[in-house]
Formats: sequence, C-alpha cells, structure tokens
Amino acid sequence: MSSHDLKDSNLSHVDQKGKARMVDVSPKTPQLRTARAEGFITLSKKTIELIKENNMKKGDVLTTAEIAGIQAAKKTPDLIPLCHPLEISKIEVTVTLNDRGAAASGMVRCIGRTGVEMEALTAVSTALLTVYDMCKAVDKDMTINNIRLIDKTKEDL
Repeated sequence: MSSHDLKDSNLSHVDQKGKARMVDVSPKTPQLRTARAEGFITLSKKTIELIKENNMKKGDVLTTAEIAGIQAAKKTPDLIPLCHPLEISKIEVTVTLNDRGAAASGMVRCIGRTGVEMEALTAVSTALLTVYDMCKAVDKDMTINNIRLIDKTKEDL
C-alpha cells in the first residue's frame, strides 16, 4: 500500500504517512465492555496426572496459571504497543484439565471507550504459557493452540 493509498483509507491505527499510532478514543461514550477468550494446551497423560495430584515440582499449576492470566490482562497495554490503558473492573481466568490437556478461558470487563478483547486474549495466552513453563521439565511435546476471541459486547450505561 502506498502512502497515497493510506491517506485515502480509513485505517484507524496509522497516520497520514502510514506510521502506527494509537487511536484517539476520547470522543467515544463510555460503555460496559466485556470480552471472552479461550485456548488449549495439549499435555501428555503423565503430565495431566502430575497436575491432578499436585506433584509438579514448580507447584500448583492450575492456580498459578489462573493468577498469571489475571496479572497479564492488567499488563496488556505494556505488552501490546497500541492498546489503551483501561480501568478494568473484572477479570476471570479459569484453567481446567481434561483427558487431552488444559483449557483456559478468560473474561475481562471494564467501563470504557474501547474494548477489552486484547486483555482477554492476553490473559488466556499467558495462562497457557504458564502451564507450559511449569510442565516443560516433564513434557516435551506440549502444544498451545486454538487461542481465540469467543465474543465481545458493549452495552450503553
């Protein structure tokens, strides 16, 4: 895309010269915004059993991953350059085991002028990375996949 094309486009995250910029959301009306995301990490049967029995050397994998996801959601603007700092009012991260591995889900809510989908995705991604970190000594075949936004909503106040 040439700089001429950029001047005529409606891309909100680039300026007239094609340089990245943070979008000005100040004209928007604050709304209740919620986003939910999910993802999965495949684990060996041995790893699943060690987690269930709380015998992983690094400690309680599921609780640690959930806390890491909460922390990550709060740090999203520090990690993703064009994300706005938001006053988050609620974060929920849940990591559960099944017979193939661990599923992570996250929900983030705020009253603001822009959405919280990046915060929900960051929460899930970091929760799964934490599972990976805590299990890497015993499981060399883990795979993180299917991280996705489930939904996002905005409601007038």
